[in-house]
Amino acid sequence: MSTSSWQRYRQYLCSVPAINLQLDISRMNFDDAWLASMEPAIQKAYNAMDALEAGAIANPDENRMVGHYWLRNASLAPKPELRTEIEETLVRIKSFASRLHEEGHFTDVLSIGIGGSALGPMFVADALSHPDTDELSVHFFDNTDPDGIERVLSSLSSRLDKTLVLVISKSGGTPETYNGMKLAEAAYTHAGVPFAPRAVAITMPGSKLDQYATAQGWLDKFPMFDWVGGRTSELSAVGLLDAALQGFDIDAMLAGAAACDTQTRSKVTKENPAALLALMWHHATGGKGQKDMVVLPYKDRLLLISRYLQQLIMESLGKQLDLHGKRVEQGIAVYGNKGSTDQHAYVQQLRDGVNNFFVTFIRVLEDGGNPVELEPGVRAGDYLDGFLLGTRDALSGNGRESMTITVQRVDARTVGALIALFERAVGFYASLVNINAYHQPGVEAGKKAAAAVLALQKKILAALTGEPQSSEAIAAAVGAESVETTALILQHLAANGRAASSAGGFARP
Repeated sequence: MSTSSWQRYRQYLCSVPAINLQLDISRMNFDDAWLASMEPAIQKAYNAMDALEAGAIANPDENRMVGHYWLRNASLAPKPELRTEIEETLVRIKSFASRLHEEGHFTDVLSIGIGGSALGPMFVADALSHPDTDELSVHFFDNTDPDGIERVLSSLSSRLDKTLVLVISKSGGTPETYNGMKLAEAAYTHAGVPFAPRAVAITMPGSKLDQYATAQGWLDKFPMFDWVGGRTSELSAVGLLDAALQGFDIDAMLAGAAACDTQTRSKVTKENPAALLALMWHHATGGKGQKDMVVLPYKDRLLLISRYLQQLIMESLGKQLDLHGKRVEQGIAVYGNKGSTDQHAYVQQLRDGVNNFFVTFIRVLEDGGNPVELEPGVRAGDYLDGFLLGTRDALSGNGRESMTITVQRVDARTVGALIALFERAVGFYASLVNINAYHQPGVEAGKKAAAAVLALQKKILAALTGEPQSSEAIAAAVGAESVETTALILQHLAANGRAASSAGGFARP
């Protein structure tokens, strides 16, 4: 059995020396016949990716290109003005960060965004941060939870005058980001600290945020590009400005991504790790999302990669309709924590419970930290690697599928390569199952529904009188279609002292 396992490992190991990365798919239960049967489909996916990188309209419902690959190699952009825009923005980012580092006024960065404007920067910040070498400390508003926002502001209260604020929104109308910006402004005003000289906008030229920043005289503005979606924006100003301000090597991040792109353009499938990932996703899920993807990085620095991949994969692949308008309800659910914490969390279920998943291990060869021997010949990092290899064996021994991505170390180049690897795997998989990976109608539907609730709340507040009224009466008075929604809004208003509640109903407080 061990000889057979070794032979399969050698047969299917994909090594990419240019980025010090290996992908082992040998413990996925496919055979040569299945892999050969998928070759026409993956070749079609390669051609679709070629068209995407060449500037084809990849998002027809929005009539726009998708060009995040150009961010790390501007020469690929199909128009000279796009190349210039990419290159000039990168120069400005590095110059701005360098100037602030030299001036030494700022100690902290408050980054305000949601979704791709937060998850990518948070992942990179945690992966590459070191308190002894970071130029600035970064903090995030990534929600519209006033209590969460207050916790962050409290931690910065004594340093607001030395805290730079980045507000990241393509349109400037994203509620979570707008709310965070206004609460930050209020905190600065309350502390007597001018906000505008410490505020930077990252947004589309001409957006509401762009106009606001100009009118208020903010410190600076950086562009977001129409052809870059939020979940693939980490290597644009969205993520690079945060990273540069922290002092990370953003050139190395871009170089790692570009090197990965070069390898994953190969049309020799066994040499293309992104194509192999996409094929394994298809194999494991039947091409219909029948199993979940569990991401298990055995490195504390990669803790947030599963959250980052949740958005990248689930927002890209979770689609009701295919490219022909057929109802398909596609998607792959993603979750994960980190090893060896997982040994004491949910590996028990992975090993012995319902077999509704496949695992992606991420293995980091270099330990880092203090090389103290805990016993002769054994260090803490040996335990970590031992837990990964042991869990991998325990899972496959019980018929549970897994693959392993191995990298040399967690540094800027590796992080860039991992981002590029999964971005392209998502694109390939979308082609394999005939969906559009680059729009998000479900997200837009959720935003519209939330806006409708808030509009109803305004009517409810106006309808409240000094006399108690039932939820049914208030719903009828404002023309609400749902008494249930009316009652839930009233419950929230009452809990926050904005409506008085009693057994008889609700009234103005």
